[in-house]
Amino acid sequence: MFIVTITYTQPIEAIEARTVEHRAWLDQHVASGLIIAAGPMVPRTGGILVVRGGGTKQELETLLKDDPFQVHGLADYTVTEFKAGKLNPALAEFA
Repeated sequence: MFIVTITYTQPIEAIEARTVEHRAWLDQHVASGLIIAAGPMVPRTGGILVVRGGGTKQELETLLKDDPFQVHGLADYTVTEFKAGKLNPALAEFA
């Protein structure tokens, strides 16, 4: 599994101008089952994605290049891969 930390690098007004596009991109990957959870940080300085396992970190980093926030240079992305040692049984299919 992966945790993606998105850190905004531009003012919130620039982020908000691309949020509809970003959410459409997220919707596509939530529908496909790739993204398990996504949402803004509190306070809103970026966002977090929880991504299912099964692919490689490099494949995910390539996919993230299509996120409108990254396309338009609005955010930095950090991908952390982890192996869930403890997992709620409801999430077993995502590991």
